[in-house]
Amino acid sequence: MPRAKRYWLMKCEPEAYSIDDLARDGSTTWEGVRNFQARNYLRDDFHVGDGVLFYASNSVPSGVAGIAEVSRAAYPDTFAFDKKHEYFDPKSDPENPTWYMVDIKFVEKFPGVVPLDELKEAPGLEEMMVIRKGMRLSIQPVAKAEFEIVKKLGRATAKTPRKK
Repeated sequence: MPRAKRYWLMKCEPEAYSIDDLARDGSTTWEGVRNFQARNYLRDDFHVGDGVLFYASNSVPSGVAGIAEVSRAAYPDTFAFDKKHEYFDPKSDPENPTWYMVDIKFVEKFPGVVPLDELKEAPGLEEMMVIRKGMRLSIQPVAKAEFEIVKKLGRATAKTPRKK
């Protein structure tokens, strides 16, 4: 029986990599995850075709900037083995990797960012992990209904003025 499509929120600082970068590149690796819970999501739960909310973090405003899709399931994060790379981990072993990465591809850029404050106020998103106080994981599961609500909000950003 085929596995049901899952949905994720992935955070990235726009100075490091933005939705515009992904749109330009078409696809990218998502490496450098160094939190065990986020790693477990990548390694165990991400599958090709899963939907991704691309979240711009530590920006003004922070929020969802667009949509991506998982294009390659988890494989060892090769940067963990490169002594010259910022993501090098001397404890990670190529024979038994600690860290993993996935590839994502561009799907859609929203006309404007859906800010965190708007996510907090939107009906149906009350349980979404990203709005919970103290929830700082860079990779978070998202319910299908939440994904659809955020997608609708994102597509409406050009039609309605943002709250100040």
